[in-house]
Amino acid sequence: MKTMYKPVRGLGVLVAALMMSTMAAGTAHAQACSGEISAEEAMRAEDARYAAQTGNDFERMQSLFGDDLVYIHSSAVVDDKSAYIDSMRSGTVRYRVMRYSDVQVRTFGCLALITGNGDFDVTVKGQDMAVQLRFHSIWAQRANGPQFVSWQATRVPPKQ
Repeated sequence: MKTMYKPVRGLGVLVAALMMSTMAAGTAHAQACSGEISAEEAMRAEDARYAAQTGNDFERMQSLFGDDLVYIHSSAVVDDKSAYIDSMRSGTVRYRVMRYSDVQVRTFGCLALITGNGDFDVTVKGQDMAVQLRFHSIWAQRANGPQFVSWQATRVPPKQ
């Protein structure tokens, strides 16, 4: 797993407020943040998430994932925390390998936005797939540490 990343700071309170209001939209309400998150802390949490998912460590996922998680798959399917973990627990989805590259981390107080490329080997409904994508992963600093609160991915089209 490539752990090189470029931390970026700035853009201030306006962007943080916009991100929080976006996460709070719909039926899920964002939980409060607690303190600031560093780029390094966010990447350690992202690495822990990848390890939990490839290792089917559902207990670790329960603690890492915020109750207000919004997970938008590259297929455009949207899951909340429960549905996302249940898809892995049931065996419908199995992450075999998760790699990232070209990662940039931006921090906005209690939020960290990770952007990068993903290269995932996954089994969905018994079918093995290699998925290349671009993603945003959002982490919020909370009382018990960083929590994964949002993911959005877009598939990279095959080269022609």
